This record gives sequence, structure tokens and C-alpha cells, in this order.
Amino acid sequence: MDANFNPDKQHTLASVTSISGTGLHSGIKVDMTLKPANAGFGFQFQRVDLPGQPIIKADCDLVTDTSRGTTLEDNGTKISTVEHILAALVGMGVDNCLIEINGPEIPIVDGSSEPFVEIIEEAGLVEQDAAKVWYTIDTNITHYDEKKRVEMVVMPAIEYKVTTLIDFNSPVLGTQHAGLKTMRDFKAEIAPCRTFVFLHELEMLLQHNLVKGGDINNAIVIVDKPITAEASARLAKAFNKENIEVKSGGYLNNLELRFPNEPARHKLLDVIGDLALIGFPIKGHIIASRPGHSSNVEFAKLIKQYIKKNKHLKNTPIYDPNQAPVFNSQQIEKTLPHRYPFLLVDKIIELTDKHIVGIKNVTFNEPFFTGHFPGNPVMPGVLQVEALAQTGGILCINAMPPGEYDTYFLKIDNCKFKQKVVPGDTMILKMELLNPIRRGICEMRGTVYVGNKIATEADLMAQLVKRS
Repeated sequence: MDANFNPDKQHTLASVTSISGTGLHSGIKVDMTLKPANAGFGFQFQRVDLPGQPIIKADCDLVTDTSRGTTLEDNGTKISTVEHILAALVGMGVDNCLIEINGPEIPIVDGSSEPFVEIIEEAGLVEQDAAKVWYTIDTNITHYDEKKRVEMVVMPAIEYKVTTLIDFNSPVLGTQHAGLKTMRDFKAEIAPCRTFVFLHELEMLLQHNLVKGGDINNAIVIVDKPITAEASARLAKAFNKENIEVKSGGYLNNLELRFPNEPARHKLLDVIGDLALIGFPIKGHIIASRPGHSSNVEFAKLIKQYIKKNKHLKNTPIYDPNQAPVFNSQQIEKTLPHRYPFLLVDKIIELTDKHIVGIKNVTFNEPFFTGHFPGNPVMPGVLQVEALAQTGGILCINAMPPGEYDTYFLKIDNCKFKQKVVPGDTMILKMELLNPIRRGICEMRGTVYVGNKIATEADLMAQLVKRS
């Protein structure tokens, strides 16, 4: 992603791009073509080798098998091992793409997402004239599988980031963890990491004629038991090598590790690919302990259900007290003419040319609680609207040419009070411009949140007047 990449806009490919390869489990050689798609299209697979060229949406509700990768199926049409291409698309900032394929399985190539990242880079990205609607996770969502000892949680965060921990009771792997703090690091830190397999699993797959991919030099093989001469000869034949041996550290000599914790990083890659099946871009911190495809897909379903249930809250601002404010109270005083006891904004945490988010911490010491109401302190609704207006004043003044301005109410419309605001509450004050500012007239939509619940909303109109 270059410096001009706007994460709040949708993106697709600038041109068509293709790659060919063999399916790891099916052994079928396939051609895969990535094509640009319209805004809102998402990721869809098209089986161009079948009658009618059916399309399968990348959707966790269509997953039918997770035993050796993630398989989607719709009306009898299947596409397997979708996770590595989906991870590459998400990691490179692509939102909309048609993936055409003339076979049942995505090519494994080298077992990582790097070959797909390379063709996406070749094709280039184009920004689309549509906003990317992020779904901000505002509460912890947890998935726990006692049988598999898998635990996954997504926690509120201002970006999409992932941490994985793996522990296979293996003396070779030990306990490993990997982290991705920002998707900008995906290409360098995660995309090159290849899939891995334990020797005993590989032997079983070979015996059952399941790894038909011909060249299986695309997986890290972990040797967690002594290897017999017979097994060594069988593997040498499968890997098309003169001799197979175990290197120090318990890895087969079919390839060199790209990172000391490459297996944990590959599990992170799988998490990103499988969670693309949620169908919505999310902001949150995923922590996955011992993840696998089945758990990833169950977790994706949980998150998807939560988003659908709480879709109306998608624009709820997240307040992180650890985040440095855009303006603190002293800086606010330099912009607004209000002073105690009438300054009702403590800090600004977000500010763009179109919206602003402010914070007001409501304490029992507010002067108005003396009389409103004794024994049952409730913040007056008109003062909540005033707090919104002051927050909006900062947005509008910031958008004007340099100078000192006062803001005056012209109109309040559609005002609704939905929930009491009481001492101990933190009001999150969000103001959005409805139209560009003309002749000093500002039209704004205001919302007061307490947590993720709306307390107050109103449409406000104000006039900015320059002080002479």
C-alpha cells in the first residue's frame, strides 16, 4: 500500500491478472484470473469450467469443509483452499474482485500468499468512488472450543490487527506467536509464510493418495519422531529429491525457513483469509490461540451475526482513553469562547473536514446537578445539545479561513432524547457535516453516545460570525 492509499475508500484491481498452478490436494492444474469488480461486489469465485459458469460468494455461511483448507460450496458447486488468495486480497487492500478459476481448487503455488500478492501488485489498485464501511467491534466477542483447546477473541481497536499463538505439544515447534499490528505490514511480514504439516500427517495423506499436487515442496514439514529409512525413501520419491533428511531443529530438508516463527505467521495468514468470509471489513484486534480453519470459520460466523444484529451501530465512535487527543481542554479554549461552567467539551479525539468526535466526562460535581434533580441527578437534554453544538463549532471553525469566530444557533430539528445521561457517564459527541459550509452556515447531524448506545440525536444549524 502506498502513502496515498485511502483505507476509507473501496478499491479494486486496475487491470486483469492471472496465475496458474496445481491444487495441493486435488493435483489438478488450474488457471486463476483476478478481475476488477464494481464497488460493493466483495469477493466472488466463478467456476468457468462448469456449465453456466456458476458464482460462489466468499461467505462463511457457504463453508462446507475445513479438513484440509477452507472449501466453499453453493448449489453443488465447490471451490477449495480459498484462504491464501483471500488473505492476499485483504492484505493488499482490495475490496472487490472476481476470481475466475477453471478447476475445483485454488493453486497452492509455494504454500503462501506471496505469489498472489505479486500478481495483485502487477495489476495495480484503483480507488473507487465509494466509501469503505468499516464495522467497528465495540465489545469482546469470544469463541472457545474446549475439545480442540482453541480460543479466539476480537477486542475493540482503532485498526484491524491480528495476534496468533500456536502450541501443538511439539518439541520442534514449541510455543510460537506472531503479530500483525497494521495491514500495511502484511506484504513483508505475513504474505511469504508457507503452510506447514507434521510428518505423520504427511505420511497419512500420501498413503491415502490425498496430496496429489505433484510438487509438494510448498510446505514446511515438521519431524516430531524418528524417521525410518523406508519412510525417508518414500518421502524422497514424493519430494523428487535424492535424499531426505532432518535438519537440526526438526524440519525436513525440503526447504529453508523464511522466518524463525514462520508456522505461527502462516496461521495468522490463514486467520486473515478465513475471516475475509465475514463479508464486512472490521476494526478490531483478533487474538487467536491454536487457531485452525474450522475454528476460524465458526468465529467468522459469530462476528458476522454480531455485525448483522448491530449494523445500526456501525458508525459508533470508539473511545480509547489511551489515545492522545487531537485537542485537549486548553486547546479547545483557544478555539471556543466558552468557559467554566459552560464549556461542555473536555477533549477532541477525531477531526476530519467532515466530522468530529468530542468527549465530555459527566461528574457529580457539575453545577447543574444541584438543581436538576436533587436526589436524582440527570443531565439536562438542552445541555447535551449544547455540548454537541460546541463540538460542532470546533469542526466548523477549523474548516474556515484563519480568524476568530463565534457560532450562533439558527435551528434545531429532529431532536430526540433516548436515554438518560447521569454522573459517571462519558458522553461521546459526534457531529457530521450534512452539506458543505456556505456563507458561514453549517448544517450538522449530531449524536450523543454513552458506550454504544445513543442517548441523544439532533440536526443542528448554526452560523459562524467572524469577530471584528
